[in-house]
Amino acid sequence: MKAIIAFTTLCAFASTFVSALPAKRNDVIDDTVVLNFALTLEHLEDAFYREGLAKYDERHLPTQASQPKPMGALGIKPPSHVYTTYPKTFVALSQVLEGVGVSAYIGAARFISNKDFLVAGASILATEARHASWIASTVNHFAGWSGDFDVPLGLNEVFSLASPFIKSCPTTNPQLPVKAFPTLTATPVSGKLVPGATITLTFDRSIVKPEQELWVVFLTGLSHVFAKIEGGKVMIPAELRGTVYAVISTSGETTGDGNTIAGAICVVFNGLPPPFPPYVVTRLAVYLLHDGLDSYSRYVLVGLVN
Repeated sequence: MKAIIAFTTLCAFASTFVSALPAKRNDVIDDTVVLNFALTLEHLEDAFYREGLAKYDERHLPTQASQPKPMGALGIKPPSHVYTTYPKTFVALSQVLEGVGVSAYIGAARFISNKDFLVAGASILATEARHASWIASTVNHFAGWSGDFDVPLGLNEVFSLASPFIKSCPTTNPQLPVKAFPTLTATPVSGKLVPGATITLTFDRSIVKPEQELWVVFLTGLSHVFAKIEGGKVMIPAELRGTVYAVISTSGETTGDGNTIAGAICVVFNGLPPPFPPYVVTRLAVYLLHDGLDSYSRYVLVGLVN
């Protein structure tokens, strides 16, 4: 059993966070906030595939004229991004990004009050899940699904995963009521990062007292598995499978924004990716961009907010 640890290893080279945000901030999470947040993620995915794949085969990419126009004063315009261009890393990160997109839509559903918006979001979620499954199985030779349930992520957990890949945002964008938790990295003491392995955790400990007890919360499906940190290390529970997220918490019983102090990170257990020649990446571009799936999701979100 192998692991892709895209966000724990790639964040090292993409350490810039959102640097240009407007002064006004709406702390109420309403339908508009959720839709703008979802649109930000769609912009992120679109830029990831467009910029990452442009060097491989530009003939298969849609023209700029075919892309959705930025939204008005209430909408989110595309931020600038930082990405890797190595094919092997690119396809590993694409699997994680698609999985985060799925978990983001699931987690945000609780905040939607307009049933029409909820139905549209569910429709986009289904497409995101198909993307994630196709990339995991056909491209990366992983299992096409993670388990009985996918993980619902909160807005701050999603933003913490996405923010290292956002260099800056237009100052005209409305500021969303989200924050990024401090960075967390996990390194195996020896061997591979697999269930049952002991890992060393690196994060900013200055925000808690030295004697503060801390736990790693592993988010798997609809369950939370707690493991107490001893000497900066913890053993990954042996029963974990599929896509798992982890945060550092001050509580060994509950999890939430109030007791999360670092994370989230994403680890995918299961499978061994093969070598990735350029034609595989081109195939990915044709499937996700030329067919306009992510672009169409952004069209839908633009229409809902406007």
